[in-house]
Amino acid sequence: MSAAPLDLLLLPTWLVPVEPAGVVLHEYGLGIRDGRIALLAPRAEALKQPALEVRELPGRLLTPGLVNAHGHAAMTLFRGLADDLPLMTWLQEHIWPAEAKWVDEDFIRDGTELAIAEQLKGGITCFSDMYFFPAATSELVHKSGIRAQITIPVLDFPIPGARDADEALRKGLELFDDLKQHPRLKVAFGPHAPYTVSDDKLENIRMLAEELDAGIHMHVQETAFEVQQSLELHGARPLARLARLGLLGPRFQAVHMTQVDDADLALLVDSNSSVIHCPESNLKLASGFCPVERLWQAGVNVAIGTDGAASNNDLDLLGETRTAALLAKAVAGSATALDAHRALRMATLNGARALGLDTQIGSLEPGKLADLTAFDLSGLAQQPVYDPVSQLIYASGRNCVEHVWVAGKSLLDGGRLTRLDEQRIVANACAWGAKIAGRA
Repeated sequence: MSAAPLDLLLLPTWLVPVEPAGVVLHEYGLGIRDGRIALLAPRAEALKQPALEVRELPGRLLTPGLVNAHGHAAMTLFRGLADDLPLMTWLQEHIWPAEAKWVDEDFIRDGTELAIAEQLKGGITCFSDMYFFPAATSELVHKSGIRAQITIPVLDFPIPGARDADEALRKGLELFDDLKQHPRLKVAFGPHAPYTVSDDKLENIRMLAEELDAGIHMHVQETAFEVQQSLELHGARPLARLARLGLLGPRFQAVHMTQVDDADLALLVDSNSSVIHCPESNLKLASGFCPVERLWQAGVNVAIGTDGAASNNDLDLLGETRTAALLAKAVAGSATALDAHRALRMATLNGARALGLDTQIGSLEPGKLADLTAFDLSGLAQQPVYDPVSQLIYASGRNCVEHVWVAGKSLLDGGRLTRLDEQRIVANACAWGAKIAGRA
């Protein structure tokens, strides 16, 4: 009995599977059936397979969908609100007061929809979100068709949507139960940072994460001040304190890590924890430099995130990856540090691994979900193409993103969103901007 026809056959000029590493396939076809990659074969062989739709993609590079491993989606509505300030001033004097005043479920819905639209247009098929009212965020993810890890925000003080950490965790467990069978949504715990969450709450989160096999996503060692403060209050660096409490491990996602000494590196390696690098936010807030090449060479899984649009100020993961590649060379003092192929891996398979999704997404392998991005490399600024991955990382922008599929479903077609109303989203964002600025 012959196999069912492919739902879609894509025929790009170049295809980068990411796994195996460093490979570029020229004139190959990728077939999709039931939302998964069913075929990867040379063009002539692929065309022999019956397919309901065949899509020619000349001059296009097909890659796994980009994975934005850290952000605060709804903070798009605070984009540009408090620029050019150090982290703690930015947080304590501007962002936290603005959140207390403005953040409600409507804010979350409109800001998250703006973030999802921006990310899809930038080739992102999966993102991790760490913000308030996670149930409202999950509704937008469900409707939009994108994939996401939604984290339960936990702090020691009241936050929008929860009077205390206990209420935040209770609501989070309800959401975990509601979404445990969802095909595109994964729930994790999001304790904000070591300096905002007490030991007893962290121990509770560790216990729940183990019980539910859930990730723990946390800002860690973002600044030198945070490390110094932890040494004074706890007698240990933040990562060592988290290790003592049992939080580190394959499910742990350490965001930022601009401050890394030998003991930190050993803890990350021994625990198999992931690091999520957010170079542009770290640069803008003058927080420090994550030693990406050193981590990578030691065997640490390093993924990449944009952080929120309030401190970046965009959700452009391709641009973030270029910055990461260039910065890694300067920090390591080596032009060979974080080459283009490894940078793309950081933005795809490494991100998937950090979020516990690497068996499903992050590389173009038969059996994996068809989360894909097609980039147009036919433009003036990309010529001539010697290595399409180098051209993607060093010579292209998110304006080159042409098509996006999640589980085989088209969410961006020819640069146009298929499920979201871009004009309405922009109008909503402008209305929020006028209100927050006091011009309503």
